[in-house]
Amino acid sequence: MQPQAKAIQANSPENRQGWMHLFWLGALAVMFVLAQSLIVQAKPESLAPLAEKISPSVVNITTSTTIEGRTGPQGIVPEGSPFEDFFREFQDRNNGGEGTRPRRSSALGSGFVISEDGYVVTNNHVIEGADEILIEFFAGGELPAKVIGTDPNTDIALLKVESDEPLPFVTFGDSDSARVGDWVIAMGNPLGQGFSVSAGIVSARNRALSGTYDDYIQTDAAINRGNSGGPLFNMDGEVVGVNTAILSPNGGSIGIGFSMASNVVTRVVDQLKEFGETRRGWLGVRIQDVTDEIAEAMGLESAAGALITDVPEGPAKEAGLLSGDVIVSFDGVDVEDTRALVRQVGNTEVGKAVRVVVNRDGSTKTVLVTLGRREEAEGAVPAAMENSDGDIQEKTVLGMTLGPLSDKLRGELNLPETQTGLVVLSVDETTEAFEKGLRAGDLITEAGQQKVTALSELDERIADARDAGRKSLLLLVRRGGDPRFVALSLDD
Repeated sequence: MQPQAKAIQANSPENRQGWMHLFWLGALAVMFVLAQSLIVQAKPESLAPLAEKISPSVVNITTSTTIEGRTGPQGIVPEGSPFEDFFREFQDRNNGGEGTRPRRSSALGSGFVISEDGYVVTNNHVIEGADEILIEFFAGGELPAKVIGTDPNTDIALLKVESDEPLPFVTFGDSDSARVGDWVIAMGNPLGQGFSVSAGIVSARNRALSGTYDDYIQTDAAINRGNSGGPLFNMDGEVVGVNTAILSPNGGSIGIGFSMASNVVTRVVDQLKEFGETRRGWLGVRIQDVTDEIAEAMGLESAAGALITDVPEGPAKEAGLLSGDVIVSFDGVDVEDTRALVRQVGNTEVGKAVRVVVNRDGSTKTVLVTLGRREEAEGAVPAAMENSDGDIQEKTVLGMTLGPLSDKLRGELNLPETQTGLVVLSVDETTEAFEKGLRAGDLITEAGQQKVTALSELDERIADARDAGRKSLLLLVRRGGDPRFVALSLDD
């Protein structure tokens, strides 16, 4: 009877349930092992094959610039001091007059070839002001390059080299398809080391720094000085970004790099190739974001859209748009804020008739506007104007339109006769200067901790800061007699 009892216990429901539990555990373990095996097979063991494939299209860029020699004893005695002539003669005797001679300055950057006939993309700041541009190829050899066109707004430049043989090149990918967490590779010439590869992931999308048309991919792939203008590749070997800037307290990579999205770059490159310049759409309105307070005051359902603050002469005025209108849709796309509207208008074809939907007096109205060209509108009021003596009277720099402090402006601002500096005439509302509180009527008295009284002096301070590898320029700003320091970022 005892064996029969054991058989009955083995076939009991409890034991059958236990065996089934063990069966499923075993099945899950097998499935897990198979899944891990598939993942290992799907993930490449090395990035070397991809790097070997795309490296020949990446180039090092060397630029040469002539810098005028300094003619005075800067930094030794104050300008106008009775000792100025003495120190100038002392410098000339010790330097053999070399202090006044022009000198050559070199800079390094990166780029990549986008066609077999020699078109090369890089950053504008890599080649800006260069007298000579030399392209070094991965396989060896160098070729001089000429500038086809530049776009300071997106910091993109298009170059061209002439080669007897077809050049290896890469194509652009769709940056909008890049997801946070996707693997990417940065290539370039960091710190002059030449043809270096770093890998990381897409850390964030749609980053904005300080430009009107910014659309940056943030990555933790190592980007250092010299990487500027180099490509950011996806795992298919397509360019999804142009490495442009880093965020760093010490000038080196800390894993926060920014690449201009390829979908922005391709539009710019196509226009530079066809026209040698950009041709962006222009609506012709001044706008500001709709805050919660404004939305409540205007009876709007949400704090979205772009509030028109002024309608000067231009396409918008001709079409009937009014100050106080809130643009809620442009060319069939909802408008989130002013930045989104500016980018969308700029990316729209010049001369295109678009439908603009506005909220006016509590109801919506659709207005058909034929876009103008932004560059022509900006050219109608030159960024730099000169008087009959050849002195620059106005200049747009760092997002501000500045002018020297004249007697008329001194009186309007109630400033003493001894006060010197540069007057802020206007501020672009889409720039960092506006975000940090700079406004028309402010007075800039120092730049780089040195006094500025002329626009040319500010240019020198900016150039000195860039030569020193600084990321920003410190300004001393006075408003109503109260001073404060403001740091504005410079191009990488």
